[in-house]
Amino acid sequence: MKLYEFQSKSLLKRYGVCVPRGTAISDYNDAAKIFQEIGRSRCVVKAQIHAGGRGKCGGVQFVNSPEECTACAARMLGSRLITRQTGPEGAEVKYVFIEEALPIKKEFYLALMIDRTLRTPVLIAGSEGGVGIEEISKSSPEKIAIEPVDIFSGIHPFQLRRISSRLGISDSRSIQLGAIIDSLFSAFVQNDCALLEINPLAMTDDGAFYALDAKMETDDNALYRHPEFEQFISTQETSPAEALARKHRLSYVSLDGTIGCLVNGAGLAMATMDIIKLHGGEPANFLDVGGDATQEQVTQAFKIILSDRKVKSVFVNIFGGIMKCDVIAYGIIQAIKEAGIHIPLVVRLEGTNVELAKKALDDSGLHILSAKNMAEAAYMAVEASKRGANK
Repeated sequence: MKLYEFQSKSLLKRYGVCVPRGTAISDYNDAAKIFQEIGRSRCVVKAQIHAGGRGKCGGVQFVNSPEECTACAARMLGSRLITRQTGPEGAEVKYVFIEEALPIKKEFYLALMIDRTLRTPVLIAGSEGGVGIEEISKSSPEKIAIEPVDIFSGIHPFQLRRISSRLGISDSRSIQLGAIIDSLFSAFVQNDCALLEINPLAMTDDGAFYALDAKMETDDNALYRHPEFEQFISTQETSPAEALARKHRLSYVSLDGTIGCLVNGAGLAMATMDIIKLHGGEPANFLDVGGDATQEQVTQAFKIILSDRKVKSVFVNIFGGIMKCDVIAYGIIQAIKEAGIHIPLVVRLEGTNVELAKKALDDSGLHILSAKNMAEAAYMAVEASKRGANK
């Protein structure tokens, strides 16, 4: 789950990281009041989207009066901001963040993320921050320090000294930097983050460090441990299908193909997409109902697939272990009765209670194409989708 900048900063503030004063709004009529409450002669208005590169595309603007602040917020809210990370369709701006503008002496980059090769968090620090950090890492790698972090003990003192030297930070400021890194690490671990980034980490004229921007991504698989994150779910930039999948704890990713996939288990889901492509088709989604899905979850999963207008056929591929085949069958029947179906449905079932499942499907009176194995099912689904696409 991705958090907006204002949400990430609110969390970092709880861990002792200094952030500028600011407030997020969704109504431009509140902008003037926020500007006055901050009490600065200059503020910055930031469009809130789940993508970087806002500064180069008009998504970060300085204002010098309540009137300017209102006008700027009015232009941003409801617009679609296009950056290098959003694609040509852009991202709708539903919130803007108004915060004080601070006098900046120097900018740095600081982030923690999971390195899948090392299988551990890594700390990335750069002597330059702000826009263009990706280009800096390529053109001037000597300005970037990368340190693996022990998940139990955090950053070691010798690593901090190495980072401070690379960033050109004096011994007196190194203590402050160490405190920020410790806070960042605590927030990263305790909130099950995949990424926690401060860019830029600014040193002001008086030598204090502030997180001028922050980005946080948490592991969706760990959301059950964080009921406090429920407040963030409603603000996610997700499609109705993705929101429904998250509500029912289904692993769903929309793709560009025409064959809807309902599968139990991530490995089987990947294999299903591979065999569809092998037979000349394109999957419309990744949808894993998991190994212990309920009938209601299966029903909702089927509705999600049918809500995608690109889908020309559906391939249900179930290997029943803990997940019983008859639960899938009853879920399919219930979903079709509730939502109806106007496209071919191919079902391949193997495993626990498979005979009960097949009987339930046969007795339902629904038109379902039954396959003996994955290869046959994939071929049938691909051919059915081609016929549907040509209509």
